Amino acid sequence: MPLDPFRAALSTETDPARAAESLADALVARGTGGTLGFLYATDRLKADLGPIVEILAQKTGVADWVGTIGFGVIGGSDAAYNTPALAAMIADWPRERFRIFDKELPEPIAATGILSGMATAIVHVDPRRPFEDALQAITARAGAYLVGGLTASRTKRYDQLAGKVALGGTSGVLLGPDISVAIGVSQGCSAIGPVREITDVRENLVAELDGEVALQALLRDLAVTEEADLRELLLSLHVGLPVPHCDTGDYVVRNIIGINTENGRIGVGDHVEVGQKLFFCRRDRAAATKDLVGMVEKLRKRTSAPRGALYVSCCARGPNMFESASEEVALVRSALGDVPLVGFYANGEISGDRIYGYTGVLALF
Repeated sequence: MPLDPFRAALSTETDPARAAESLADALVARGTGGTLGFLYATDRLKADLGPIVEILAQKTGVADWVGTIGFGVIGGSDAAYNTPALAAMIADWPRERFRIFDKELPEPIAATGILSGMATAIVHVDPRRPFEDALQAITARAGAYLVGGLTASRTKRYDQLAGKVALGGTSGVLLGPDISVAIGVSQGCSAIGPVREITDVRENLVAELDGEVALQALLRDLAVTEEADLRELLLSLHVGLPVPHCDTGDYVVRNIIGINTENGRIGVGDHVEVGQKLFFCRRDRAAATKDLVGMVEKLRKRTSAPRGALYVSCCARGPNMFESASEEVALVRSALGDVPLVGFYANGEISGDRIYGYTGVLALF
């Protein structure tokens, strides 16, 4: 019985050329064929992705690759974080059903068949450049649902791949409506107190919630006094901003960037305005574990036989939330099963037209 062309692998060689060679060998050992490759490198590898792709293309026979750089990478059944590594997955979608894009916005891919659905764009974004308008433009022009993440690097390398090294800042691949994709988001947070309404904003600081001084509302939700050590509380405390006009309870998590104890105003790492909803939440390992496994289980039930998977996790997760990045991958695998898996640890995760933080975004193909 021939092997499925979908296959994934990870290399932790410290030399870029040796990493590319060993990664290619592992992919070839797992099967043949394929039309599109996903490649992710850690910033600790400190490598130009161009020569790496040349080696992969030569040894695997797959010419087209997309990908970028992250603090960590995921390949197969394992992950590497904060250490040199490469991860890749090969897919075998028909060439007419996907389109790689870089500087030019992708045009819609015509759908055929009664089971046709919405197009999906897997996107990689350079966070150093303005990108919100570009993401909205892709959604509007191609009629696509976006999934992906922002490049994460502590070096001068912010490489992206779109067939070759990309130049546009926002790149990726558009999958036609005939390619089935199921997407889930794991927040990893537990709510503290009720959803409140912002009733006063001063210089983009939340001044009042439900007519009460913002700090007093926070202390009330935490059930602590003003004498509490707010610095200690802030280590795990965040705010959730419910997505307007959403009936699924979706929200984005943002940092609390500061609290003025004199006037009780709270700084949030996003634009805020009067009338907006907000709730306080806490990130911890127990909540993240339960939410992640639950999300994957629900997504797996929606897909009869996924052939591959992409997982984009926040660089604040992995070993910063779990025991290790490998533990996070093991949690995904416990619910997903033995499906080829690739991904990276991003500086922001993308699902739909929103940029998330502290989340894990999973796409099943």
